[in-house]
Amino acid sequence: MKSEHMVHMANQIAQFFAAYPHEEAVAGVADHLKKFWEPRMLRQLHEHIAQGGAGLHALVLEAARKPN
Repeated sequence: MKSEHMVHMANQIAQFFAAYPHEEAVAGVADHLKKFWEPRMLRQLHEHIAQGGAGLHALVLEAARKPN
């Protein structure tokens, strides 16, 4: 998947949860990624973050760094 598409998808999830209290929003994003993203998509997300995470919503960055 192109990085731009992956960033867009992740940011859509974050935008949905952005209205929630912060901790609940982070947990919601993390839970969604864990439940619905394939392992290869998660690897791509973590690789993108390792390269600086350009364009990713702050909630995605925080959720992706949460331990499982």
